[in-house]
Amino acid sequence: MNFEGLHETVRTELERRVNAGLLTASSLARQVGFQQAHISNFLNRRRALSLSGLDRVLAAQNLTVEELLPLEIQGGAAADAPKEFSESIPLVSPTTAMEEAVVRPAAVIESVTVPGALLTASRPRDAARYRHWQRFVAIRADSQQAAAMEPMILPESVVVLDRQYRSVGPYRAHQRTLYAVRAKGGLQLRFVEFDGGWLLLRPLSMEFPVQMIAPRTGETPADSIVGRVVLVMHEF
Repeated sequence: MNFEGLHETVRTELERRVNAGLLTASSLARQVGFQQAHISNFLNRRRALSLSGLDRVLAAQNLTVEELLPLEIQGGAAADAPKEFSESIPLVSPTTAMEEAVVRPAAVIESVTVPGALLTASRPRDAARYRHWQRFVAIRADSQQAAAMEPMILPESVVVLDRQYRSVGPYRAHQRTLYAVRAKGGLQLRFVEFDGGWLLLRPLSMEFPVQMIAPRTGETPADSIVGRVVLVMHEF
């Protein structure tokens, strides 16, 4: 894949997300720190992005070149491909996400629709005691949860969690993994590392400190992790 091909492949994937209602030009502009007109010109093929600009778009959307390679290989056959299926998952409170192995119908605030292929491709890495937990749930980030992770997560963003990925090992090599974590009596959204028996919770914003938490007696790091963040959807 050359640089021009990478541009087109990224555009194709972003257009798919826009058409699915998962993304807007304004939300993408906020995530990467560009003017909305700049992003709109890119999406409408009126201008290209620099390599660093593409890197920022990929990071903001949790995309890697490896994930985009199949789109490039398919090329013109994409128009003949079957339509992508969608799945509904429950949007619940942070407390329910942390505590309920199987979400009760009464705990469902609403249902959100996400691309089924995204869920199918998500790799689990669970601890045995969480294997029976309902795997995918979503929460709505409040202003406090979002503040440390802006612009990746904005207030009122819908955050999809994979509760069967509770390992502190990175989901992708050489890339930080974003988690929902049980900390300070609530749910926080942070990049997480494991060091010397401590979980290090790293924010995106430099205005917030790195937090260190130790598993409680008899618990493992997996007990502090609620799940891996699979998808962030902004609503406007």
